[in-house]
Amino acid sequence: MAESTAFLEAFTDEEKEALSDRRFAVCVGRFYEELAEKLVKGAGEGFEMAGVDRAAVEIVSVPGAYELPFAAKLHATTGAVDGVACLGVVIRGETDHYDFVCAEAARGIQDVQLETGVPCAFGVITCDTMEQALARAGGGKRDQGRNAALTIARMALLKQQVNPYRWQVRDG
Repeated sequence: MAESTAFLEAFTDEEKEALSDRRFAVCVGRFYEELAEKLVKGAGEGFEMAGVDRAAVEIVSVPGAYELPFAAKLHATTGAVDGVACLGVVIRGETDHYDFVCAEAARGIQDVQLETGVPCAFGVITCDTMEQALARAGGGKRDQGRNAALTIARMALLKQQVNPYRWQVRDG
C-alpha cells in the first residue's frame, strides 16, 4: 500500500495500473463559478496523479452544494462509475442557511456512499470568507478538488482489495 506524503495520497505503479481503466464522476456545485472551475481543475490533476485518464471522468454541474447528494446518487446507482467526487463551496453568511446547507450536503453525500457502496468524497469547502475558499480551491496541499479525486481513487482501490470480484464485474 502506498504511503501518504504531505497530506496527499501517493499511488504505486501497480495501483495506477489498477485505476487506469476505472471510471469516475465529478459533481460540482457551480454557485461560485470561478471556484467551481478551480475545484474541477484540481480534481483533474488528482485523477492524473492516481493514473486515471481524464477522459474516464464525467463532470457534471449542479446549482450548489445542497444538490450534490442527488447528483452523486444518480451517478452511483448507474453502476457505471467507481467513485464520485462531490465538489463545491459554501461561505458563511449572515443567516443560518450556511449551517443547513453544509450539514445536509455532508450527510447526503455520506448516505449515498453508504447506501450504494460507491465511494463518494466530500470535497466541499466550508469556510467563513472568500479568501479562505480561494486558498482551498487551487494548488497547494489544501486543494479540495485534487484531494477529493485522490480520496475516491484510494477508496476505489480499497473496495477492490476487499472484494476483487465486484471490481471486475460491474452492476447494471
